[in-house]
Amino acid sequence: MRASRFVTVSTPGSLRSCPPLILTAHGSADPRSAVTTYAVAERIRMLRPELDVRVAFCEKHAPNLSDVLRTLDGPAVVTPLLLASAYHARVDIPAMIADTGADVIQADTLGEDPRLVTVMRERLAEHQIHQFERGLGVLVVAVGSSHAAANARTAALAVTLGRGARWSGVHVAYATGPQPSVPDGIELLRKSGARRIVVAPWFIAPGRITDRVAAIADAAGLSMVSPLGAHRLVAETVLDRFDTAVANRIAA
Repeated sequence: MRASRFVTVSTPGSLRSCPPLILTAHGSADPRSAVTTYAVAERIRMLRPELDVRVAFCEKHAPNLSDVLRTLDGPAVVTPLLLASAYHARVDIPAMIADTGADVIQADTLGEDPRLVTVMRERLAEHQIHQFERGLGVLVVAVGSSHAAANARTAALAVTLGRGARWSGVHVAYATGPQPSVPDGIELLRKSGARRIVVAPWFIAPGRITDRVAAIADAAGLSMVSPLGAHRLVAETVLDRFDTAVANRIAA
């Protein structure tokens, strides 16, 4: 990669020369996932009109990241629309970049950014759930990873989301992979004294996995709030990762 070509980065609203942002999502056979990704891209364009924003997917949906990388005629920043630093971020995306030989850098994943926790609180509020409801249990459901460190970071959401609330408890469960499972998480909250439980998906977009979680919640008589979606704060978090990646490249 040719670091010298990342020559200019400016504050938002005053960009003069900046590489394209390639917003890279997991990809899904469920069309709602791609719709959300394109909606996030549009949010980014609204926040940063001067920025060239392109969309790519790791799998199951076009355009594939490898194909997008091969169309580049200059440097770019692959910015994952991924919450956890798991397989796609650590293995798939770097492999595609290496395979194409593209002049790009990879930004960090979104992680457990406080802005995203704010979005989750908004999703709960949309269902008339407030921080002072005693006897409430909140089950945050995420995709599990084979990477233990990624799961540990996701598990920390329970403390962050529950800070300042008077709920009976907050637990994190996983829709795939590690324990606790969604049914396990429900049982843990019931044992902690929760009289009412709500499921909060730690997902950006709806899809087949969130549908399965919703079915489990419905069978247990629980409600489930919406995923994070194409919220302005999601777009702001993506831009933060992009700006940090560009700034780090220039400083290197």
